Amino acid sequence: MHRFRISGAVVSLAWALTLVFAWLGYGRFLGYVVEGNNASLLSRMPLVLPTICLLVTLALTVVWARRLETTADGAQGEPASARRRFLVGGVTVLGGLVATAAAAFGRNLGWITVTGQHILVDTPKSDPQPRADWQGAEVRDYRKLGRTNVLVSDISLGSGRIKPGLGEEVARLAIERGVNYFDTSPDYSETGSETTLGKAMLGKRDKMFVATKFCTPQGDLPAGSSVQLYMEMVEGSLKRLQTDYVDLVHIHSCNTIERLMDPNAHEAFDRLKTQGKVRFLGVSSHTPNLEAVANRAIESDRFDVLMLAYHHGAWASLADIIDRAAANDVGVVAMKTLKGAKHRGLLELRDEADSYTQAAFKWVLGNPSVACLVISFFELGHVDEYLYASGRRPSSADYALLQRYDQLIAGKHCYQGCGACLDSCPEQLAIDDVLRFRMYFEDYGDEKQAMRHYARLERQADVCLGCSAPCLGSCPHGIPIQERTIGAHRMLTLA
Repeated sequence: MHRFRISGAVVSLAWALTLVFAWLGYGRFLGYVVEGNNASLLSRMPLVLPTICLLVTLALTVVWARRLETTADGAQGEPASARRRFLVGGVTVLGGLVATAAAAFGRNLGWITVTGQHILVDTPKSDPQPRADWQGAEVRDYRKLGRTNVLVSDISLGSGRIKPGLGEEVARLAIERGVNYFDTSPDYSETGSETTLGKAMLGKRDKMFVATKFCTPQGDLPAGSSVQLYMEMVEGSLKRLQTDYVDLVHIHSCNTIERLMDPNAHEAFDRLKTQGKVRFLGVSSHTPNLEAVANRAIESDRFDVLMLAYHHGAWASLADIIDRAAANDVGVVAMKTLKGAKHRGLLELRDEADSYTQAAFKWVLGNPSVACLVISFFELGHVDEYLYASGRRPSSADYALLQRYDQLIAGKHCYQGCGACLDSCPEQLAIDDVLRFRMYFEDYGDEKQAMRHYARLERQADVCLGCSAPCLGSCPHGIPIQERTIGAHRMLTLA
């Protein structure tokens, strides 16, 4: 009786199926995690099928390699040497595992190519040389937040980095200067944001419009979470904020229609609204799938507010989406308004325009369909600088500054979390760290910190001297890596 033989074609087919299931299952689960969902609450079901397929494929590969012959499949030959069987099997398994991981990550490539490069890049949050005329700045303009009919301060307080102590003082000062919209979340500063704002608002709650999120301190609630859990998370926020109700609750950092339209989330909101514990429903998104999420939210007519990443140079179609939201009486809150870039490099333009933050804010508020923008306040100086932009419209000087800004960062700004160049360095230099410390030195004016950090690197950029520079061309943003790293070494060392 002919014995069934596992051929190379069978193994190849098995790996192909594994990659498909890895894309669908592992990629889906990874996407949920990157989106910010609380991993402990996620269903493991998307992992089951790809894991079974992977284990079966690994077993088939091992059996095939052990029975490998010296001739091609389909012909009778002598058994291959043990060394050849081991090498062929090992390379096949390793290559398959790498391809499986690549498939999972590939499904989420947008987090790097879209969000990482254009939205989530960190940037200095204040001007290193504040002007005297900024002192005492107040809110000058209030705009209607869509169908809520509430007039909110055009510059509003985000609290992602606010903490007890100084944070309370910052929040109180912002209230005194006219800020009446607070944005918070249970996972900001590990519930410290809500606790801080709760204390700051004591005696002033009736003057404030407060937005929080359907969220746990460890991350967002995944689609399919129970109605009770959604409600419990809001109850926890109410206790920390020391209030009986919040004005707005967002489905937070949403990247999927599944989570946007989760029936349990909507039922929980309806119950909470009936109980007088929430007033309006919103969604926030700064994710690769922002456009699809925003469009579906508008079409559903379930959402009163959209909080979207919006800045000069954002998605080309985003202005149209914002206009359509406003036309449907959906309030639009802009966030991530400080496009990832340099800051101190524009001090040469200070006689022509205000700070970069103010120019960026005025650009956003130049769109009348935007009700307000949210920016993270965590220093007292932020109140003066940020509110100075309130009620102002962008001038030709501001537009010129933003255009010049983009020119200045071209080929210089190393985007946080990219890492595309690292594998090309034969010296294993942490290129991203070297360029980040250079940015601290020449753009942030923090020379001592930059030099201290650079001194702690295991390898420094003197290894770039005389190198053949295989890194050239590996940066998707056109940074001349060798030139910048050698310059950084000269700048950050005393010799």
